[in-house]
Amino acid sequence: MIDAGTEFGPGTAYGNALIKCGETQKRIGTADRELIQTAALNFLTPLRNFIEGDYKTIAKERKLLQNKRLDLDAAKTRLKKAKAAETRASSEQELRITQSEFDRQAEITRLLLEGISSTHAHHLRCLNDFVEAQMTYYAQCYQYMLDLQKQLGSFPSSYHSNNNQTSVVPVPSASSNVIGSSAMTSSGLVMTSPSNLIDLKEGSGSRKARVLYDYDAANSSELSLLADEVITVFSVVGMDSDWLMGERGNQKGRVPITYLELLN
Repeated sequence: MIDAGTEFGPGTAYGNALIKCGETQKRIGTADRELIQTAALNFLTPLRNFIEGDYKTIAKERKLLQNKRLDLDAAKTRLKKAKAAETRASSEQELRITQSEFDRQAEITRLLLEGISSTHAHHLRCLNDFVEAQMTYYAQCYQYMLDLQKQLGSFPSSYHSNNNQTSVVPVPSASSNVIGSSAMTSSGLVMTSPSNLIDLKEGSGSRKARVLYDYDAANSSELSLLADEVITVFSVVGMDSDWLMGERGNQKGRVPITYLELLN
């Protein structure tokens, strides 16, 4: 957008609007990268570390506890089946060992599981930080687009309704010598109609006029304009009141009066 706006020309309404849009998109991109970095640092990294670290350790110890419980159950079963005194004594010794190992592993697992409570509290805070970062991101994007909308609304442009073609331009300043007087429409835009153009149309001869905005000719009967250039304009009998005949060197064609400012 910025490159295209530069090609069109920063001095043109469309080129300037493209540049403004491009700059806003860059600001949104910066905010997006900041959100990604914040989410990675404050939420994703702690969560990943827990899953790949503490969680794996807990899962491993729980599996060991399950194996110790199976060993303990097997030792109890062998003790019940022991008939001879020697075999029973050996089974009792095995049971004491497996019970001790089970108890030790159960204590390790219990301590690890108790630590999950504090881990959950920590990750809950991380999740809150992530949500707040998202809220900040969307608030920034909304403000950026709101500012862009206001900037685009201040640019001069021509709008065409579906029923009748009506030229609209921003409100000229009170001190401006822009051709035509202004009337506010229901949409908040300004429709320009001729006023001090009467002198030019009733009199003979021509006047110098400064071009306010770039204008691309729609056909061969019109003259393309560049903002801030000075051209010669004169009226032609029977021509639409919204147009004048413009002349620049050997080039001649119709020009819209709303794009001109008569010079003394």
